[in-house]
Amino acid sequence: MRTTIRRVVPLALALTGCATAAPGTSGSDDLDVFVAAQMAQRHVPGLSLAIIQDGRIVEARAYGVTDPGGHTPVTTSTLFQAGSISKSVSALGALRLVEQGRLDLDADVNRTLTTWKVPSNPFTAVKPVTLRGILSHTAGLTVHGFPGYAVDVARPTLVQVLDGEPPTNTAPIRVDTAPGAMWRYSGGGYTVMQQMIVDLTGEPFPDFMRRTVLQPIGMTNSSFEQPLPPAMAAMTAGGQYGNLQPVKGRWHVYPEMAAAGLWTTPTDLARFAIEVQEAYAGRSSKVISRAMTRRMLTAEKQGDGLGFFLQGTGPTLLFNHGGRDEGFDASLNALAESGQGLVVMINANDNSNMMNRLVAFVARKYAWPGVASTYVAPVAAAAPIAVERLRAITGRYERSNNNMMTLGTLNGRLYVISDGLPDEEFVAVRDDQFQSVDRDVRLGFVRDASGAVTRLTWTMGGTTRTAPRVGPLVSSLARQADPDPALTARVDAALRAMAQGGAAIASAAALTPGAQRDFSRSGPWPAAVGYRGIAFVASERVAGRGLERHGSPVDRIAYYTLTTDSGQRGLMVHLTSDGLITDFDDVVD
Repeated sequence: MRTTIRRVVPLALALTGCATAAPGTSGSDDLDVFVAAQMAQRHVPGLSLAIIQDGRIVEARAYGVTDPGGHTPVTTSTLFQAGSISKSVSALGALRLVEQGRLDLDADVNRTLTTWKVPSNPFTAVKPVTLRGILSHTAGLTVHGFPGYAVDVARPTLVQVLDGEPPTNTAPIRVDTAPGAMWRYSGGGYTVMQQMIVDLTGEPFPDFMRRTVLQPIGMTNSSFEQPLPPAMAAMTAGGQYGNLQPVKGRWHVYPEMAAAGLWTTPTDLARFAIEVQEAYAGRSSKVISRAMTRRMLTAEKQGDGLGFFLQGTGPTLLFNHGGRDEGFDASLNALAESGQGLVVMINANDNSNMMNRLVAFVARKYAWPGVASTYVAPVAAAAPIAVERLRAITGRYERSNNNMMTLGTLNGRLYVISDGLPDEEFVAVRDDQFQSVDRDVRLGFVRDASGAVTRLTWTMGGTTRTAPRVGPLVSSLARQADPDPALTARVDAALRAMAQGGAAIASAAALTPGAQRDFSRSGPWPAAVGYRGIAFVASERVAGRGLERHGSPVDRIAYYTLTTDSGQRGLMVHLTSDGLITDFDDVVD
């Protein structure tokens, strides 16, 4: 099962050989042309951006419409949900309290918490949860992220969220690994931090953030209020899911404000990034000092600072964060020393490389440090490839554990497919060898003795990785008679448990122990909510390809049509050699 961390691809990888525009050749409107093409390809309703150069906002532009199928144009004042970029802004507020001596980065958070406490267990007995661990995603706390709540349903209190009590739609936030032992993304941790700040200050979290961060920086079109007051709600965009359907009620409400609750504009987020840059240089201290800012931008584990992801050093030190709420995506990238950066916000969930292509375009156009030397001349699009040749290589490949890449065709051309739409195009350069038209990335396909493709090679920047073939596109499969109705019955029972979440998953006999353990930590699997049934399509043996899910090797993949109240989707069921289910993937070709 795939989960999404809105973490921007490392800049060096996003830019390697990106052929969007050569340095020094950009015209005044090339950005508009590029953005329009990207939005059209990915069916994005609206987009807003702000570009930082020399420590100031030099461009603020808006494109498209505020709602899917609507007519109201997006402006630079249109509010978008920032998703997990909320964490970076919230971190600044917490670090202000640290600098004031009211919070301690390395103290047990239960010393500050009064309304609720992190439950004690053998892990916390060895080492307590700390604010440093929360900010750097090393506290051992559970719950990756939050889906929010439709505008017309009951919403939980913050304490109910922390304990996973109704009407909360996520699992209890608990410590299940030793604090400090490993990096694991946790929106749950930032929700604990939100409660800490409320308990310490006695203020509602939106009021605290407005007083200590938003107002001092000049983020006048931003708020952590959930839901927004009517005057600000009238300025918002409405979201669109990855399946191009609008979010019911236009957006969701997030009680988990520190983790996901910020409404803002790219211009305001650019002001936030500039304040971090200025504080880092010692030229400003509107929120925190130079010393505290440098601590914030120092890596703890796996390139994660205190509220930002980090990469590079010195002139190339870049701090960034991505964001996703229901129907909204966002990206913030800024260089600590050069006073450059880009903020992009869209009213769509888009799983493609579009955001990274926009970052690459702007980075080259504005000569970000370390970027200009990566320019590679564009590869000309080849003539359409024979359908028979393409059919053998289309399908799904696993670039890393549980990270699948889908290859499909459109008009006789090969594309990476994301959410059923074309993303990156590859053209044939020789037999079974393809080149990206955007970047210096090459694909090679490896066949077995029978001529069947079993894996691909992915070469970028001189490094080659291998990705085993997971299977064909679901849309290419011909429906077969079900050879094992008993298995289908077990899959059905497991999906009913997945629709319930928690204890139902932990006791589902058809799941492997690893799947029981990992899936039961969260609430219902979103793809199974409103579950109605499945229909067998086909199966394929994949033993020997090195596929593994939740601690068990995958021997076979069974394909089904999954029906829920939301409609029909493809379903991949990953099976062990003894017939247990070790993963599910809902898929769209």
